[in-house]
Amino acid sequence: MTTAAVPETTSDLPMYEVFGADGRILSEKLNEHRLKMFPPLALKQMRGFSTAEAARLIGVHDGYLRKLMGQEGAPQPETLPGGRKLYSLQVIQGIREYLSLGGNRQYVRHRAGPEHLQVLAVVNFKGGSGKTTTSAHLAQYLAMQGYRVLGVDLDPQASFSAMLGYQPEYDVQAGDSLYGAVQYVDEQRAMSEVIRRTYFPGLDMVPGSQELMEFEHETPKVLASGPAFGDYFFVRVANALSSVADDYDVVVMDCPPSLGYLTLSALCAATGIIVPVHPQMLDVLSMSQFLQTVSALMSVVGAGGAKVQYDFMRYLITRLEPQDGPQLQMMGFMRGLPDLADRVLKNPVLKSTAIADAQLTNQTLYEVERSQFNKATYDRALNSLNDANGEIEELIRKAWGRV
Repeated sequence: MTTAAVPETTSDLPMYEVFGADGRILSEKLNEHRLKMFPPLALKQMRGFSTAEAARLIGVHDGYLRKLMGQEGAPQPETLPGGRKLYSLQVIQGIREYLSLGGNRQYVRHRAGPEHLQVLAVVNFKGGSGKTTTSAHLAQYLAMQGYRVLGVDLDPQASFSAMLGYQPEYDVQAGDSLYGAVQYVDEQRAMSEVIRRTYFPGLDMVPGSQELMEFEHETPKVLASGPAFGDYFFVRVANALSSVADDYDVVVMDCPPSLGYLTLSALCAATGIIVPVHPQMLDVLSMSQFLQTVSALMSVVGAGGAKVQYDFMRYLITRLEPQDGPQLQMMGFMRGLPDLADRVLKNPVLKSTAIADAQLTNQTLYEVERSQFNKATYDRALNSLNDANGEIEELIRKAWGRV
């Protein structure tokens, strides 16, 4: 009896097995890298903020914040050697609540009364549009402003999850993604069970994983069996989110780069749409096809009973290089179309080495220290992010009737 020889190298394997071997090697090494970057438990931590940064986030002057720290009952920052103050996001939120004790809602941003949960879908099926980068920075920005934010990773690639501290191969088990809460079987989990805390105060998340693809495989079978209205795919994300709506002000969904059933369900759950687009001809052409396809599919879903009404829909110019003439022309082209101009956000997000370098360690620009970069480069990138995210925040506040 003879046995097959075990290949000594991946070069001896069939190519489909090489793919799997390479994937496992990469996953292992990335996890080792994460353990090295964030010891001892591979947990990320949010940096602290200076007095000036904390004052800007709270919306007060530096001097007023310093006086406030002398008052009894006010949350206190950490005092470093040399007397420098360092404010955590928890302390900043505590100061907001302290300032609001007299009923002033200017500082605590939580929604109240008739203000409905804002569900933002960040969507585009063109790769490289900056979708995940947009989702991560927007979710963190809103949490920093004091909103209660839930990030939902709907992309099986789970890059959004990785940026918020979860590597799907090691941290996400079966049923831990949104799929666990929207699947059609009796073992469906409660939405509250798949939500996880993150290291970023004010920001929770539902991680993504490859199992999200199961929703695309199961839905056609369910549709073919003639389900009741409650089983239709287009209400499942909305139903899951509605069960935790009281706990959050804003949901940010990073949608997959495809127009499958999960994306359509997310679009049906959304109250606002953000479409990131890189200002180049091929990207804008791809986006035009995407928009027409979305329109056709949503009309079919609407005919099936879905009720879709958005508070706003906006195009966000991403990865803009201000010295690139063709990019500026394409941005001008979009803003010059009368029927489109009002839906293009005024503030683009610049392409920056600071953002790219931060992502090397699965971090956003909000997490890294300014001292790690050229200060002008850092400030330019940070200002572009804050301006774009601030514009989206204003749209949210307008939808609530606050501005």
